[in-house]
Amino acid sequence: MTSPGSLGDSADKSPRPAPAAAAGPAGWERETIEKLLFATLREQQAARRWRLFGRLMWLVLFGAVVWLIYSAEASSTSGSSPHTAVIDVKGEIADGAEASAENIVGALKSAFEDSGSQAVVLLINSPGGSPVQAGIINDEITRLKTLHNKKVYAVVEETCASAAYYIAAAADEIYVDKASLVGSIGVLMDGFGFTGLMDKLGIERRLMTAGENKAMLDPFSPQDANQRAYIQSMLGEIHAQFIEVVKKGRGDRLKESADTFSGLVWSGQQAVELGLADGLGNLDFVAREVIKAEDIIDYTHRENVGLRLAKRFGASVGEGMFHAARVAGVQLR
Repeated sequence: MTSPGSLGDSADKSPRPAPAAAAGPAGWERETIEKLLFATLREQQAARRWRLFGRLMWLVLFGAVVWLIYSAEASSTSGSSPHTAVIDVKGEIADGAEASAENIVGALKSAFEDSGSQAVVLLINSPGGSPVQAGIINDEITRLKTLHNKKVYAVVEETCASAAYYIAAAADEIYVDKASLVGSIGVLMDGFGFTGLMDKLGIERRLMTAGENKAMLDPFSPQDANQRAYIQSMLGEIHAQFIEVVKKGRGDRLKESADTFSGLVWSGQQAVELGLADGLGNLDFVAREVIKAEDIIDYTHRENVGLRLAKRFGASVGEGMFHAARVAGVQLR
């Protein structure tokens, strides 16, 4: 018979089950997860900092653009000291070009309205261009001279031909370099004809029009004698307008000959002898010796750096908005 005490002792000595494993990941797994979480947080913080930096840079760029635009406007001379106003007439005279009527007329108004400008100089280096654009500029020069009682001088650098001379004829005096190219008082309209080549290649022209003259000057159709005569008549009319402007501007100084309005180009020295120009001289000479205002201020309308950046900035913002709207499902039509 077993005593209770012995029973208790035997119970204590019986084998016990091993304790259950601790719940949750092991220590090294916990550390790995913590590292990943912290790395993700750091990346998110860095991304936020870069976004903030990018926005700040855009703000700085926008501020610089605004400052450049307004500083350019503020630098315009209003009520300045006595000076010679100069306006460049460079390159082709055409709508949308640097030497367009819009740009030149705007610069002329600014120069004439400045109380400090003693006279206006057109600094010309152009082979010509549109008679319409040149006519607008010529008319505005005549109007502003009368309105403000100021003289206009044309100073020719390399070339003053065709429409460029149309503009120069409105000046009170024209100064050239002895080697300048001056004149070309004429009108032209050019093109190409491919009818012979089409015949050789076996190409048939299929052109349908409503109006018998709608295809006038079509390079793939034979030239029509009546249409050619009409165009020639129109060119002659424009040429007559050109001649009238030159005669009005040059007056008795012009030594007219059979070649004067033939479209020929003369050297600067010859232009002076023919009365197409008044003398030899450059911009500094005219400002110093003729106008008697040696200080020169440029009134030429040019697109400043700030405006170019503003246009690019505006275009990029507009493109971004368009793409954002597309992503959001908005249809822009």
